[in-house]
Amino acid sequence: MQRRTFLKSTLAAAAFAASSWCPAEAGPRGKLRVGVLGTGLRGQVHLDELLKRADVDVVALCDIEPVMLEAALKQVAGAGRRKPKVYTGSDDAWRTMLAKARLDAVIIATPWELHEAQAIAAMQARVAVGCEVVAATTLEGHWNLLRTQQKTGTPYMLLENVCYRRDVLAVLAMVRAGVFGELLHLEGGYEHDLRAVKFNSGDPARPYGGGVEFGAKGWSEARWRTDHSVRRNGDLYPSHGIGPCAMWADIHRGNRFTRLTSYASKARGLHRHVVVNGGEQHPNATVRFALGDIVTTQIACENGETILLTHDTSSPRPYSLGFRVQGTKGLWMDINQSIHIEGESPAHKWEPAQAWLERNDHPLWKRHAASAEGAGHGGMDFFVVHAFVEALRRNEPMPIDIYDAVAWSAITPLSERSIAEGNRTLDFPDFTEGRWKTRQRIFALDDRY
Repeated sequence: MQRRTFLKSTLAAAAFAASSWCPAEAGPRGKLRVGVLGTGLRGQVHLDELLKRADVDVVALCDIEPVMLEAALKQVAGAGRRKPKVYTGSDDAWRTMLAKARLDAVIIATPWELHEAQAIAAMQARVAVGCEVVAATTLEGHWNLLRTQQKTGTPYMLLENVCYRRDVLAVLAMVRAGVFGELLHLEGGYEHDLRAVKFNSGDPARPYGGGVEFGAKGWSEARWRTDHSVRRNGDLYPSHGIGPCAMWADIHRGNRFTRLTSYASKARGLHRHVVVNGGEQHPNATVRFALGDIVTTQIACENGETILLTHDTSSPRPYSLGFRVQGTKGLWMDINQSIHIEGESPAHKWEPAQAWLERNDHPLWKRHAASAEGAGHGGMDFFVVHAFVEALRRNEPMPIDIYDAVAWSAITPLSERSIAEGNRTLDFPDFTEGRWKTRQRIFALDDRY
């Protein structure tokens, strides 16, 4: 009752605040003043896209690593842009940036455990947030994010770029056209051999050299990411898989997640990698890794669909997100790049999906393919930054909004709890408090973004 009362009052305040948000400096048709918080490899990708835009001024950069800041400043200079103000020198430099840089928006591309506090502070300062995945690391943290956004009305977008993958958007068009019939089952995940990323000495000359060091003082991702594999057992990176599935299933737009159950295999891959590359006497050979090599999560939906997510980052394997969309008339699977539609495909046989995907190419890709050429992750990084900036400039809802962010990201702490409690099935929080019943589709509905 207390939560319902709280949300009722904060949503009323949010409705007013959201309607009145606009860029602080130039107005909705002028240039947005944007800061980049975290100028590591991911932050530099976003920076590259921002620097290409005539409607954005990158006015501030923040990081504690000089080598990363130097690389980001070279990007700015190479683009012929004015040098932004640099904030560095302490772990709290980002607070100074939010207080002094007069930002309209900030891109957050820092280690996972920092996202919650940095996004909350930005929203409280009325600085729009484009946050890299994940949104937060604890269930309480996700509620804190949601409450802050509802109270302030500050725009928040999770920068989940896989929702913009070309085949994923084509399949979305097919789902909405009824090609697969009524949806029954969806699959996705994060199946990516990250052993070389998790064991990286931090030597810039060997960014992913396959070493066996982690926790180094250098800029390496192993400095922070590997520790999650030491301490935590769950689906640590769910949004690449669940984001497209949620859009296909209209989650929060007439549907919602209702229950979740997770399982984890034994943990062997990371220890084996250390021993093979560093020997049994290497100090990291004594580390006990909590993260199971294969984590699977089953999710039930209000409208009767089931979803299966897989997290697999500690084993030798080619990269795959393992998408599967299955309905009453047929299915598509990305792992074999094939499709089968009853009555149109050869009976009981797969056919190549490419022709179907080309016929159903989404309007976003038809319109922006040339602009996306050369952008990171096969063009997806253009689309996610473009959507964030366009929504802000038009003062329109974020296509991947706070409700999407907290639900997709909360799969991590929920999966941890399910596994820790003997694979117990958990009720999935309804972060919308019933508003999923009437919320309208806004993601990729046309070519607005």
